[in-house]
Amino acid sequence: MGKALIICASESHGNTRRVAELMGEVLGAPVVEPEEVDSTEGYDLIGFGSGIFLQKFHPRLREFVSSLPRQQGRAFVFATSGLPAPRFGPMVRLLEGKGFEVEDTFSCRGFDTWAPFKLVGGIRKGRPDNRDLAAARSFAKGLKHAA
Repeated sequence: MGKALIICASESHGNTRRVAELMGEVLGAPVVEPEEVDSTEGYDLIGFGSGIFLQKFHPRLREFVSSLPRQQGRAFVFATSGLPAPRFGPMVRLLEGKGFEVEDTFSCRGFDTWAPFKLVGGIRKGRPDNRDLAAARSFAKGLKHAA
């Protein structure tokens, strides 16, 4: 496995950051916010992840990917969401348009207190849980072995 990087926009409850950190441990990859990235060149595998906001990846992540120069490389996309399950298509197409080969996607539920859910104390309390994190670990191991 070559050099890996995980770019993660995580807000609210840190759900996505927890998943990113675990994947980073498996892949030996630092986890950084989009604003902390100087260059994506020199990495063999790059993960792009965020929580889902109004059925979309976080604007900071989308803007970051849009600003990237065209390049070649392997990538994966991951997300956490209260509901519904994320639509990976737009982010995958954006990355492919930049020259990346998207290996796979991963998602799990995450604690969510967005607008109406805040009134009832949020949904998906305790998520991501141990099963979600085990699935994230297994996903990352699969990426590592696919290299």
